[in-house]
Amino acid sequence: MTNDAAITAPETAAVNGHGEAHTTAGFGALTLGSIGVVYGDIGTSPLYAFREAVTAASGHDGLPTAAAVLGVLSLILWALIIVVTLKYVVILLRADNNGEGGTLALMALAQRAVGAGSTTIVLLGIISGALFYGDAVITPALSVLSAIEGMKDVTLKFEPYIVPLTVVILVALFAVQSRGTARVAAFFGPIMCVWFAVLAAAAIHPIIEQPQVLYALNPLYAVSFMLHHGLIGFVTLGAVFLAVTGAEALYADLGHFGKRPIQTAWLSIVLPSLALNYLGQGALVLADPGAIVSPFFQLFPQGFVRGCMVVLATMATVIASQAVITGAYSLTRQAIQLGLLPRFEIRHTSEAHSGQIFIPRINQLLLVAVVLLVLMFRSSSALASAYGISVTGTMVVTAMMGFVVIWKVWRWSPFAAAALIAPFLFLDLTFLSANLLKVVEGGWVPLALGALMIILMYTWRRGSRLLFEKSRKLEFPLADLVAMLEKRPPQRVPGTAVFLTSDPISAPTALMHSLKHYKVLHEKNVILTIETAQTPRIDPSERVRLEQISPTFSKVTLKFGFMESPNVPKALAIARKLGWQFDIMSTSFFLSRRALKPAVHSGMPRWQDRLFISLSRSANDATDYFQIPSGRVVEVGTQVTI
Repeated sequence: MTNDAAITAPETAAVNGHGEAHTTAGFGALTLGSIGVVYGDIGTSPLYAFREAVTAASGHDGLPTAAAVLGVLSLILWALIIVVTLKYVVILLRADNNGEGGTLALMALAQRAVGAGSTTIVLLGIISGALFYGDAVITPALSVLSAIEGMKDVTLKFEPYIVPLTVVILVALFAVQSRGTARVAAFFGPIMCVWFAVLAAAAIHPIIEQPQVLYALNPLYAVSFMLHHGLIGFVTLGAVFLAVTGAEALYADLGHFGKRPIQTAWLSIVLPSLALNYLGQGALVLADPGAIVSPFFQLFPQGFVRGCMVVLATMATVIASQAVITGAYSLTRQAIQLGLLPRFEIRHTSEAHSGQIFIPRINQLLLVAVVLLVLMFRSSSALASAYGISVTGTMVVTAMMGFVVIWKVWRWSPFAAAALIAPFLFLDLTFLSANLLKVVEGGWVPLALGALMIILMYTWRRGSRLLFEKSRKLEFPLADLVAMLEKRPPQRVPGTAVFLTSDPISAPTALMHSLKHYKVLHEKNVILTIETAQTPRIDPSERVRLEQISPTFSKVTLKFGFMESPNVPKALAIARKLGWQFDIMSTSFFLSRRALKPAVHSGMPRWQDRLFISLSRSANDATDYFQIPSGRVVEVGTQVTI
């Protein structure tokens, strides 16, 4: 079953807790916060990225040569400079949608520039959103597993407990999500600052011992490695990409912290610490090629110090996982608002910050998928093969939509926009191609997850559109109905009736059924439509639009940004200030609840019809979603074939 009001009125998403942060919190606090939230994922890459890349370059059985170590190091360092620093920190952070970033915000911005009907832009947004879910599943599994594997470097006796302990930590992490992360998040920044400080400090001694490792700063070593290693060099690129996973978080969290704190944190703390640590691992392996088995943990003395490092690494990876889980909630909320997913229950975990949300269904699905991955792959090396595809795919899509924004929104010539984006797109496509070589080893996991999400999003959007078009053909024009009722009014009852509909042109089904069965009409009748803007938030002055269409009928349109939670009573309080007199306690909200059945010819294959009907039945109740008092709601049922 589904409701009129929700079929095409894209619904919303909570938010300005974090969005307001950059206007109220100090610059230092925001910079510290961004280190904790934004850089958790990319900050834990040294646990596995260098090891996997050098192992790929030297073959799984051979010991790495100095040329391989310097070549891989050079590739990692220049990937951090070109992909993260230039593409994201310098260019894409400027492509904000009213202060918000992320692929769906970029999609909405590009749509606004090109025209809302652009199918290609929507398809790119669906693909990038779908691939992000793959990232949200693999990141917690890979990062926590790689940290717990450090226990082997303390003592081999711990080895049998690595997988069970990883599962316990992940189950605990997902279990606490419903309580909100505000209290814990206060420690994220300081813990990650300690993490980055330790990353840098541990690398200094090995670099002093092996100063030739600094040759890797020369990009010619990266070029030479790729030219002389053929297919192995290409395979190695896929592993090198592990060093830049998490770059998308820079852009996605733009609205939480603002551009300057994110840029400052990257350039002054995160990039130098990561570069030093990778150089330190390289110096260690140059001195002892056998250290490639676990170069990160071998930077620390055996015993108590290394044990403490395993604990710190576990904390850092939990923080990295938390950022991705929160990102999945935020992305889901935006997807619901933009009409790409049905309504899911969204709980607010903070009274002060509406951006802190919890989506139970997404939490359950992520937990099941993450635990299954850990049990299937059982080691971070095996999981690393599955990691790159979803992230590289998202980066390719981001570059394509970035081109549209630079061309249409920034008003550059198409040639200038292409000249700016083409090198980054070429690099992203190269990384994607290198990662596609790992499909058999585990790369099928994010592809399968992404394909599933693309099918779900496309089916919901397509089915909603078909249902809307079919309903419009069957429904009576509102203007004609109002004219008839004003000429020959039925019996009136006191109070106000609010009819929710996604189509303000046609008479709401609930109104037609009310007239047909009860043969009465309220003294005041409001046709209420909820719209979603292509911007993250709407100014309160633009929230409500009133239109009197007859003495007893009026239209009210409530507008929400795609990152806001639609709260109908609060918005109607604004309408009262604009002159609409009503008392919520004498107001009844009428919703049409549709029971869908597959039609013989619907415009979609039969399996897709059934999937759409199943999705619509799983949708959260419109009353809860729009935060309407349940005691004031009347639902009218109707059957519709699609």
